[in-house]
Formats: sequence, C-alpha cells, structure tokens
Amino acid sequence: MASKALRSSLFRQATSSSCTSTNQQRGMAIPADPLGRFRQLANSTPVDEKPRVLITGSLGQLGRGLATMLRFMYGEDSVVMTDIRKVRADENDVCNYHYLDILNEGAIDEAIVNGRVNTLIHFSALLSAVGEQNVPLALKVNCQGVQNILEVAKRHSLKVFIPSTIGAFGPETPRVDTPDITVQRPKTIYGVSKVYAELLGEYYHHRFGVDFRSLRFPGIISATKPGGGTTDYAIKIFYDALKDGHHVCYLNPDTRLPMMYDTDCTASVLFFLAAQSSQLSMRTYNVTGFSFTPEEIAASIRKFMPDFRITYEICPLRQKIADSWPQSLNDNIARSDWAWKNDYGLDETTEIMIALIKREMAREKGEAPKAVIA
Repeated sequence: MASKALRSSLFRQATSSSCTSTNQQRGMAIPADPLGRFRQLANSTPVDEKPRVLITGSLGQLGRGLATMLRFMYGEDSVVMTDIRKVRADENDVCNYHYLDILNEGAIDEAIVNGRVNTLIHFSALLSAVGEQNVPLALKVNCQGVQNILEVAKRHSLKVFIPSTIGAFGPETPRVDTPDITVQRPKTIYGVSKVYAELLGEYYHHRFGVDFRSLRFPGIISATKPGGGTTDYAIKIFYDALKDGHHVCYLNPDTRLPMMYDTDCTASVLFFLAAQSSQLSMRTYNVTGFSFTPEEIAASIRKFMPDFRITYEICPLRQKIADSWPQSLNDNIARSDWAWKNDYGLDETTEIMIALIKREMAREKGEAPKAVIA
C-alpha cells in the first residue's frame, strides 16, 4: 500500500467526499468512494500479473497521477518514472525517478532491464499547438520516439500503451458521435504523428505479437497547469476564475469539444491494460467523458462562482485546430469490450477542480490546505 505521502498526493487529484452536486445533463454524482474501483481492480489482479510499469514523460499532465495511482494499487516499487527534466523540490509526489531520452533506444533498453519492467506506458509527446511551432522536433519526438518504444517492447515482450487523441481525426471525419473506425485525415503534425503511432503499433501487434494498446483521449481536465494543447483552456479557465474571476478564452464560445476528468482518464488506462487480450476486438479505442463549449463550462463555473466572467480573444491557429476535431466521441465499443465507464460529468468536474485549485493556492500561500479526496 502507498505511503502516507503518496496517499496525500493521490488525494490532491479529487475532491471532498462531502460534495453532492449532480450533473443534470448526465444524471451523475461524485462517487461516494472515489478510490473504490481502483482498489477493487488491484485486489482482483493475480500476483503473477501485477504490473511493473515504466512511464515516459511521467512529469506531464497524465504521468504523475497515473504513477501515484499505480503505487496506491500495487505498491511503491511498481512504477519507474522517467522524463528529461530535473524534478523540482516541491514535487514530492515524484518517486523512483530517472532521466530518460526516448530518442536514445539503448537508454530505453537499459531502463527496462534495470527496472525489471513488464509494462511500458509512453506519454512523451509534443502536443498540438506546441508541435505546430516546431514540426521537426515533433516528428522526432512523436514518430522516432514511438518507433524506439515499439522496438524495445518487441525485444523485451512488453505490454505497451501509447495514447492517441481526438487530434488523430480531421475535418473530413464525422464530427458528432465520431466512431472508432472512420476517416482519419488530421491537419496538424500532432494528429499525423498520432495516426502514425496507432498504425505502427497495430502493425507491431499483428507482425511481431507486441501487446500494443491505445486509447483516443479527448481533452483531459486536471489540476496540472496547461502544457500546450488546444483543449487547455478547459484547465486554465479554473485558475483564472479563482485568481481573477475572469477568463479570456482563445476559442469561439460555441466551440464544442469532448473532454474527460483526470481520474476517469487514469481509470481508462488501468482498466484497459488489465483487460485480457481475448476481450479486445481492436487495439485502438475511443474513450470519452462529456462534451461542452466554453459558454457551457463558464455556466457550470457560475453555479459555484456566480460572478465569474468569460470574454473572447480568438487564436486563429487553435480555433482552426479545434474546428477540425470531433465535437463528441462514440466509445460504445470500449464500454462493451472491457466495461469502460466514466464516473464524472461536467458539474462534478467543475466542483472538483475548484476545490483542488483552491487547495493548491492555499498551499502556495503557506496556509493549511483543506483535505481533498477523490
């Protein structure tokens, strides 16, 4: 079981169990036991199938929360965290951390062997807006990096997870209730590289037997500060609401995009990886939580902060990217094949995010933060 420090870090990712608001649109409520599904999965995992995981890009939005949950479920030695920057002194949720350049295939080999790893989760990538500003670097990180990861997975018989994205679709794709199998003609280097990762991973599965798995994520909402994605306004809006009471949005007010709360994202990865290969009818699935526009998330925030304001200064590049992406995803096959289910809707996510960021702001001021759980 995770140490007190790790449990404290885990609890930062959700909100007080006393929260009881309900999302009227989805008919959802914050789970009474937010950790219950993770505890149940850990208890049902046979000892000889417990994962020993290496995460690349682990200091990003998705990696730290996933690493913390894995330690909670399977013990402190179950995760090797890697990235290419130095850990800050205040990042006390980072454990068993090592420098790893994914463009160095030999270094990945060494980390896998030394860490006794059986599962490789590859989060290192340049996101959509950042990738457009440096296409050569995006090609190296997002394409050569994926090739290196798959070669290492083949060599060491690893289970490998490489996330994909709604950015793997394009303007020719049906934008409402987008299915798993459809036209994929992305118009960003990020999207192109993710289609490459999907297809190369599936090739390695069919040609070499690599246990490759991928999920197409919508925008992910977490308390981690934005990192260069087109959907990042849905995180920054909460920081701005609590700091200034006002957010300037770079997308049009009616721009609808699919999103998911961070804890649901973590659950999708862990339950997908735990599924038996015989349950999977494909290797790349859609998953989603809910869809909204900037006006709708602003309305949700006003339920808790009535004076909140939103105004608009449109970024042409990000608006063009968003207009090429789905407005909603169909994830029925994931729900059928391996029982995927999201627990959080828009209002639950809003309530959690406000609680989390208030807690973080109190910590930064040196105040005693209120306990937050989910």
